[in-house]
Amino acid sequence: MEQLIAFFDMGGYAGFVWPSYGVAAVVMGGLFVAVWRGLRHDERVLARLQAATGGRRRVRAAEESGSRGIDTGGARMADQAAARATPDSGGPA
Repeated sequence: MEQLIAFFDMGGYAGFVWPSYGVAAVVMGGLFVAVWRGLRHDERVLARLQAATGGRRRVRAAEESGSRGIDTGGARMADQAAARATPDSGGPA
């Protein structure tokens, strides 16, 4: 029993140690509640946006086109290469 009392006494620093544990627990609990409430809010906003726009637009467009929804940038790269290959007609010689 004496070892348990010595543990809770923390070598005379119990007045500093235990309140700091309490403050840390309260802060962590507050952070958990804040994140949880933010998540619930964001989920409600997402549900409203999806209901207003008819669901997930990218996935539906990808399904309609038959693609997997992965854009590798191939068309954009081809356009850039074509633009570089075009001779400059109005620049200095």
